[in-house]
Amino acid sequence: MDVILYWNEVALEANRESHTNSLKEQTGPVLSARALAIVHLAIYDSYAGAVGNPADLPPYLTNLTPAESGASPEAAVAGAAYSTLLALFPGQKALFDTKLTQAPLSPSGLDEGLRFGRQVAQKIIADRQSDPDAGDAGYIPSMGRGKHRADPDNPDQGYGGPFYGKQAKVFAVNMRYGLDEPPLPGMAEYRTALIEVRGKGIAPELMGTLPDGFSPRTPNETLIGVFWAYDGAFGIGTPPRLYNQIVKTIAIAQNNTVAENARLFALINVAMADAGILAWTEKYKYNLWRPVLGVREHDRSMGSAGTGKNVISDNCDPFWLPLGAPNSNTTKKNATPNFPAYPSGHATFGAAALHMTRLFYGVPTGDRNPDNLCDGLTFVSDEFDGLNKDNRGTVRPRHVRNFPQGLWQAIEENGRSRVYLGVHWVFDAFALNSLGDPDFTRNIGGVPLGINIAEDIFANGRANGLKNKVSF
Repeated sequence: MDVILYWNEVALEANRESHTNSLKEQTGPVLSARALAIVHLAIYDSYAGAVGNPADLPPYLTNLTPAESGASPEAAVAGAAYSTLLALFPGQKALFDTKLTQAPLSPSGLDEGLRFGRQVAQKIIADRQSDPDAGDAGYIPSMGRGKHRADPDNPDQGYGGPFYGKQAKVFAVNMRYGLDEPPLPGMAEYRTALIEVRGKGIAPELMGTLPDGFSPRTPNETLIGVFWAYDGAFGIGTPPRLYNQIVKTIAIAQNNTVAENARLFALINVAMADAGILAWTEKYKYNLWRPVLGVREHDRSMGSAGTGKNVISDNCDPFWLPLGAPNSNTTKKNATPNFPAYPSGHATFGAAALHMTRLFYGVPTGDRNPDNLCDGLTFVSDEFDGLNKDNRGTVRPRHVRNFPQGLWQAIEENGRSRVYLGVHWVFDAFALNSLGDPDFTRNIGGVPLGINIAEDIFANGRANGLKNKVSF
């Protein structure tokens, strides 16, 4: 049994359970990504240190005491994983105790390895102790036109991570990447996106209200939207969990060594942690409203600064609601996430993790073309595993999905999926060219941001500003 994959599975279960047990430990996308990065960096450094830090496994932290002679690498990984998980999710101690007991460990070098893993875990946790939380205490939302406010169908939802991105130090990128301004109300590109999401993202019960000329969502598009969702729902968890599941499928198919898995899962999770920091920085910089407000308040007579008018614009529907992020396994209404639209967190996390995987397996930096990394592979999202239910209590069928154009296809589909839920504009993921295809020559959306993060870290990642270099 691969000890890296073993503890990755435990970490992903902790993410799922944290969104199910009501304890609210490391919940939401940015804290989920941060937690998985902390766990996998501790796993990586403990494994690398226990095998003598070979040239292809340079340390992330440079202030570690060397492992004792004979320390078991598997035990070091177990000690690091258990200690970080317990620190991050103390309410799940019983699970971690059980998994430590069941871990594939031999007696040789056991205590030495566990001690080293605990030491690494303590150093990693100490390195991130000044990170902000994702709370909204002190945040004052803007009432301006085009600015993000709470979902009118869920007005008590609050605001997710308004200070997190700006205040958190990055994990490994050399620079804090930003994005160009998104299309704004009044621009032709924004109007095109508005028309698309109004048709493709509308709630099912309102489809009959669409005027002639609008293109409604197809069943396949609905499936895509829900397949990629993982919106922190009960029994599901958050998007970083799904991307780990996909990468794990590829790692197994590629017959990775333990060392390769230690490196790969550290890379993808540290990339997603930085994706959370940088995407949330941009989200609250531009503070763009979600479609639920953009469609309902498109006419200038709407909203707190509305001006007098007695016939509203054809592109405004004050009664419009989205399909929404699915509240799986509950009876709660689907909803729009509680943070600004631009850029899409899904698109940024997905591009960072999946493009990092492309780079790891030899796709050249700068390549934006289909790849063969999913040849013969299939994926089952927990949203469509034949067990989990929609918010009406109906079990969704099991759906087996493949990606014949590889991870690049998955990156694009993941970005587009949020339009089909009605919670994002298409440019939150990427700009479009005149043919309606993604235009990656423009610095617009979460996919370009995630790609920049992955390529930076893969080439010459830096931890903690100028203090520690890491060249995975």
